[in-house]
Amino acid sequence: MRGVIRRRTDAEVIDVSHDLPRGDPRAAAFWLRFVLPEFPPAVHCAVVDPGVGTDRAALAVRAGAHVVVAPDNGLALPPARALAGEETRRATGRGGDDVDVYRIDGFDPASSTFHGRDVFAPAAADVREAIAASVVEGTTGGTREVSEALQDLAWLTRVDDYADARLPEPTVRDVDGGSAPVAVEGEVVVVDDFGNVITTVPGEYVRGRDRVRVNGESVPVGETFADVPAGDPLVTTGSHGYAECDVNDGRGADAFGLSPGQRVEFRFG
Repeated sequence: MRGVIRRRTDAEVIDVSHDLPRGDPRAAAFWLRFVLPEFPPAVHCAVVDPGVGTDRAALAVRAGAHVVVAPDNGLALPPARALAGEETRRATGRGGDDVDVYRIDGFDPASSTFHGRDVFAPAAADVREAIAASVVEGTTGGTREVSEALQDLAWLTRVDDYADARLPEPTVRDVDGGSAPVAVEGEVVVVDDFGNVITTVPGEYVRGRDRVRVNGESVPVGETFADVPAGDPLVTTGSHGYAECDVNDGRGADAFGLSPGQRVEFRFG
């Protein structure tokens, strides 16, 4: 993919990761939500594509002055919304969702199993070149220039129907309809390389508590792994802002018996 890109553009190519969860667009989208907003305006090519070779579409998603090129399997939209929101916050101090979605046509893949090379890499390179050609010399290009560049590409078609890997909202259980939750149930979205179990429950529900019950088992809540002895389980809030089930110097997935897609309940009191 790098070779294809460099044949079509002289842009700098930065490898963010080759270790996104295989075959899991939702988990990849989760990670990219937090990684891509750290970049200045760029074209981001992301490929986790279990549907390669099928009739799933290829997308270019404009997010502010960024563009995300990815399969139409839910991968593109969460990081694109994060990019758009961060750009709007930096410019205005408010959140936003300035996203346009385009279908990519016109790239004839040479294989049915490697569209990263045959479709997404060349499309990303050509989008970058189109943006560069539309930007006034001496400027970096903003939302308007990027939007106009995409609209001028004949092989892009604006669409409103696309997959979106939004995280499921947690279920909050209150005391007799009161304001204090007694439990929050979510889902395991990913287990990272360290065995940390990352859930869809926002960290605000567990942060500041002494202990919670995780699927019935009482577990201490900590700010750092070192808040418990080595080998002991704990619940933390990760850098992404979501509750994790972890083990200090161990694998939370093994200790809690959890894997992606499983339900997990945090009960309080």
